[in-house]
Amino acid sequence: MSGKPSLPAFEGAEVFTGDQHHSSQHPGPDAYRGKHAVVIGSNNSAHDICAALWENGADVTMVQRSSTHIVKSDSLMTIALGDLYSEEAVEAGMTTQKADLTFASLPYRIMHQFQIPVYDEIRKRDAEFYDRLERAGFLLDYGDDESGLFLKYLRRGSGYYIDVGASELVASGDIKLQSGVDVERLTENGVVLSNGVELPADLVVYATGFGSMNGWAADLISQEVADKVGKVWGLGSATTKDPGPWEGEQRNMWKPTQQEALWFHGGNLHQSRHYSLYLALQLKARYEGIDTPVHGVQKVHHLS
Repeated sequence: MSGKPSLPAFEGAEVFTGDQHHSSQHPGPDAYRGKHAVVIGSNNSAHDICAALWENGADVTMVQRSSTHIVKSDSLMTIALGDLYSEEAVEAGMTTQKADLTFASLPYRIMHQFQIPVYDEIRKRDAEFYDRLERAGFLLDYGDDESGLFLKYLRRGSGYYIDVGASELVASGDIKLQSGVDVERLTENGVVLSNGVELPADLVVYATGFGSMNGWAADLISQEVADKVGKVWGLGSATTKDPGPWEGEQRNMWKPTQQEALWFHGGNLHQSRHYSLYLALQLKARYEGIDTPVHGVQKVHHLS
C-alpha cells in the first residue's frame, strides 16, 4: 500500500471551473491538448505529469513551493546502484536476492555516511545539469545532511525526482516554472500565487504528495485504530518530515503494530521483494499456531 493522498484546501477551489484533481487521480494528458495546465508540486509525480502534458501539446506551469532533490536516472544507476542492479552485476555473479539482501544489510543509523560521498560524486558528474536547473530558477537540495535520494526516501518518502527527461524541459523553459511561491487562491479560470502572479488554468493538478498510511486505516477501519497505530513510515531521524524519536527501522512497516492483526506492507521494488518474505513468515507462523512472542512493539509518538 502507499500513503493516503494529501489534498490541500485552497481558497477558491469551489469556484474553479476547470478540472482539478490529485496526481493519483490524473487520467493522463490526452484531454488537455492546447489547454493551460498548472501542476502544484515539484517531486516525482509533478515532473512526470508536467512532461506528459507538455509532450501532448499543453501549456504547462510547475509551481515549486519548496526545494527538491534531483538525481539523473543514469547517474543513479551508474554510481549508486551499478554494483548491485545492473547487467554488469549479473555477469559478476550478483543475483536479485543477493542484491536485495546486501542493500538491506546496511544499518539505517550509519547509511547516510555511505551515501554522502555517492551524491558528492553525482554532483560533480552532473554539475552542468544542476547549474542549468538553478539558472532556470529551480530550487535544489540534496537532503538535510547532503545524503541524497535514498535517505530522503527512507525518512519521508518525498522531496525528490529521479530524472528521466522532465528536468531538461524545466531547464529549457519548455515546462514553465514558478518557484519559491505558494498558492494564494484559485479563481474561476486561474491560480493566483503568493508573488501576485495569476496563471491561467484549465487544469490544476495537486501533485502534493501523500500522508501516512494509517490514514487508510482511519478510512477502512476507524480513526481510533489509526491513532492506536500512529504514523507509518520514516526512521525517526529528526530530519525534515521525519520526526523523532529514533526507531532504527521503518516505522510500523512489515512487523506487528499496536493493533493486533493489522500489518502494513509497501515500499519500492527492493523493499516489496525483500521484506514481503519476512512478513509472510510472520503471518504463516501465526496461521500454523507457532508461538510468536513480540518484543518491543513500537510506541506511538505521532498520530499521523
